[in-house]
Amino acid sequence: MFMGYSLGDLGSILAMQGFAGLVLFSVFVLMALGLAIIFGQMGVINMAHGEFMILGAYVTFLCSRLFAAYLPGAFAVYFFLAIILAFCASGLLGMAVEWALIRHLYKRPLDTLLATWGLSLILQQVYRSIFGAREVGVELPGWMMGSTHLTSQIEIPINGLIVMALTTLITLAVYLLIFRAGWGRQVRAVTQNRAMASAVGIDTERVDRLTYGLGCGIAGVAGSAFTMIGSTSPTAGQLYIVDTFLVVVFGGAQSLIGTIASAFTISQARSTMEFFLSGSMAQVLVLLSVVGILMLRPQGLFVLKIRR
Repeated sequence: MFMGYSLGDLGSILAMQGFAGLVLFSVFVLMALGLAIIFGQMGVINMAHGEFMILGAYVTFLCSRLFAAYLPGAFAVYFFLAIILAFCASGLLGMAVEWALIRHLYKRPLDTLLATWGLSLILQQVYRSIFGAREVGVELPGWMMGSTHLTSQIEIPINGLIVMALTTLITLAVYLLIFRAGWGRQVRAVTQNRAMASAVGIDTERVDRLTYGLGCGIAGVAGSAFTMIGSTSPTAGQLYIVDTFLVVVFGGAQSLIGTIASAFTISQARSTMEFFLSGSMAQVLVLLSVVGILMLRPQGLFVLKIRR
């Protein structure tokens, strides 16, 4: 598959595809962080996670239209407000879903899978009724467009750099919240021993609701980032949900480092193989490789050691 390429061409191709893989890695990390919190910390199989992502994308789309129509002078900075609103909208919807549905299904993973799959279908129809079935694109400010030339053959899109910077900030914030803040200690206490955590005064229901809302809110931020590299449709979230579960399971469901390492490995492998092979063949090869590794190491790349 490398026939016809010189060493210089291969170097440029690998550099370009490596950067494209980093952009895909950034979206995977944002999606997988939210899912790792919900699935890894709470044991809930959230098949509607992609729809929370698309809610964030549609919030960003609405912000771009509103600013273009009513606040054109502030259009250059609308994206920062859109990220905050996307996080809040997806997070609040997630908390409402946890209160109305998920809290009745804890310790019943198959039921959460079926319930959230039904929820995903409902949300898709809601988006289709409100925004239509066609894909919509978000207009970006001028300073987010264009690319940076590294060499005569290698160009790096500016919006890709912004996606990676956003992912870095969100990942750092999640790490500090989970492993350095008091609330994170409560989440880990509830995860390890719910009965004991409740006995020492931790409001486990509140922790569950906020944790689920946080995971969904991060998916909303992923939706905002997604608008910079792709168009939005009611079913676009389903294109990422399988890959996101693959990232979480392959990395280790309760491991932040594992999630990041898994997202990097899968995104780089897919991006490079998609250039030389078809997209479907690249995805099949990545899936087979991950399944083979999981057969040897079913707990994933990284696993937390928890005393029980």
